[in-house]
Amino acid sequence: MIKVLPIQSDAPTKKSSSPGRLIVLTGPSGVGKGTLMQELLKRHPELYYSVSVTTRSPRPGEINGENYYFISRTKFEQLLAQGEFLEWAEFAGNYYGTPREAVLNQVHSGKLVVLEIELQGARQIRSEFPKALSIFILPPSMNELESRIRGRAQDSEEAIARRLCRAEEEIQAAEEFDVQIVNDDLENALNAIEAVLFG
Repeated sequence: MIKVLPIQSDAPTKKSSSPGRLIVLTGPSGVGKGTLMQELLKRHPELYYSVSVTTRSPRPGEINGENYYFISRTKFEQLLAQGEFLEWAEFAGNYYGTPREAVLNQVHSGKLVVLEIELQGARQIRSEFPKALSIFILPPSMNELESRIRGRAQDSEEAIARRLCRAEEEIQAAEEFDVQIVNDDLENALNAIEAVLFG
């Protein structure tokens, strides 16, 4: 069993009697992180999901403020210069970032805070908050990952090739994370995440 420790921070916020925890969920594009997060939040509404900021365009059905906060590159760069992000990364030509203040406030109020972020951002979190729990989601195989990315029908051939190349690099980093879970079956993967989070 994995012992999950509260993160340490000097941020001046109210503290609750139960320590909050920062959880990082990452894995390659197309591995099913978003679907796993949606199902996890349905089962555990007490979790705080940090909505990321991005400069990419919304996909069909995505809602601003629910899936992401969609902003311009200029606005993102302004917020970045002001130190407003806990972590940030550039991926597939777009910026992604986690709002700093909201996350730290939730952790210090005793919440279990889950970040669904890219590898680069996950490494930044590990560096600043070494006691954060990090979970890496793996695909059953590269063929299955390619099938899932193509199944979304949202990317050009060039973009798919970039995502698959990046995925191979990211999978090499899986051992850096506290827990690795293969998303071969949604229910099994969810149960594995729940076992890690709630024992």
